Amino acid sequence: MYTILVVDDEKNMQEWLAIFLRKEGYDVKTAGDGASALKILEHDPVDLVLTDIKMPKVDGMELIRMTRVLAPDTVVVIMTAFASKETAIEAIKLGAYDYLTKPFQVDDIKLVIKNALEKHILQAENQRLNQALQGQIPSSHIVGSSQAIQKVFELIERVAPSKCNVLLLGESGTGKDLAARAIHHQSPRQSRPFISVNCSALQESLLESELFGHAKGAFTGATDNKLGLFEVADGGTLFLDEIADMPLAIQAKLLRVLQDQEFRRVGGVKTIRVDVRVITATNKDIKQLVADGTFREDLYYRLDVFPIHLPALRERPEDIPLLVEHFIRKFDAGKGQVKGVTPEVLRMLMAQPWKGNIRELANVLERAIVLTPHAMLTLSDFDQGCRNAVTVPVLPEEGLDHLMNHMEKQLLTKALESAQGIKKEAARLLQVDLRSFLYRLHKYGIGENLGNKEESEKPEAAS
Repeated sequence: MYTILVVDDEKNMQEWLAIFLRKEGYDVKTAGDGASALKILEHDPVDLVLTDIKMPKVDGMELIRMTRVLAPDTVVVIMTAFASKETAIEAIKLGAYDYLTKPFQVDDIKLVIKNALEKHILQAENQRLNQALQGQIPSSHIVGSSQAIQKVFELIERVAPSKCNVLLLGESGTGKDLAARAIHHQSPRQSRPFISVNCSALQESLLESELFGHAKGAFTGATDNKLGLFEVADGGTLFLDEIADMPLAIQAKLLRVLQDQEFRRVGGVKTIRVDVRVITATNKDIKQLVADGTFREDLYYRLDVFPIHLPALRERPEDIPLLVEHFIRKFDAGKGQVKGVTPEVLRMLMAQPWKGNIRELANVLERAIVLTPHAMLTLSDFDQGCRNAVTVPVLPEEGLDHLMNHMEKQLLTKALESAQGIKKEAARLLQVDLRSFLYRLHKYGIGENLGNKEESEKPEAAS
């Protein structure tokens, strides 16, 4: 049974639609304004929102925008007696599926809702298939097995259950957004909203309104109250990316929220209390910005409770084969056309400095996958544009063999440690048969000093 949320400040219309839609077999929830509707969306799954445009507190346009943040898979249909071509176009641009003009015919409601829910079904199915085709890798999954990235995993695991603020540091493209999502998804707040804001993407006035909302009449064009993202993220996590670019005036207001968990909307007088965990990130030397006077020192100490450094890709080249495999699965879109890369390509990719880090590697691979007619990516698949980022390999053949052997040895040792020296369990963790695992141990001379817990498990041959 599909759930429809009816939002209308006219009580009679709200009740009539609820009765009609329940007779059609839908589960119906109702709200008298946009603010009440948002509270329902925060807690309950809804397949379709049927909303009026002209409402107090939060109007239909703002509700469309907030629905995309809180429930991006929910379909929105608007209804209004003030319909115009401009209103419809604006609503659809914001993300509405369709609109109904009051007074409307019963058949019109049936048809629009039927089509909208069919779209909802297709979106959900596409998402399910994409997850299956990509190996069900969640958006918060960070790829890597190197010692440097394992340290990041450990820090995320430690800090996630707490309430303390986290400052993510690292160059652009190192995965700070993924780390923030991983912290949220491993925290008790995982069922609540995760809201991400790029502080460098908005002008000062827009950023302030986006974060804290504004009151009706606060400035020209503020025709209604607007919820800020701190309110939307209440109970969840707010990720402030590029925090070093936040203007000083907004830094002061952010400091108050971190200290007191309360704020006022722009132009408002009412104090609003929230429970929001703040994660911030920057690729700049924030300590130097404090010294230069462009970033508040008191705010820095509030944010820097638990810093995590995301290593550059050149600091963990042993993760590149895993990243290559991950991006091939992602960009090949489940077609199975591209199986992997040739040794020459892998040597080339592992030899690069990757100033753009993982983002640059992903872009280079995506372009090559689009261009290739081969099952294995070869050097010829990287055209001149890609070669500007990926130069001729300088890593010799024996260098790759040495590095791959080193990686295999590390994985074997790590598996034995995780299995507390029990070789059958370690083989299971690595998803290899016991005979193959024992041969690899013998090859690298691993396990002799770990205590022979399974004396009968010895390789039958070393060649």
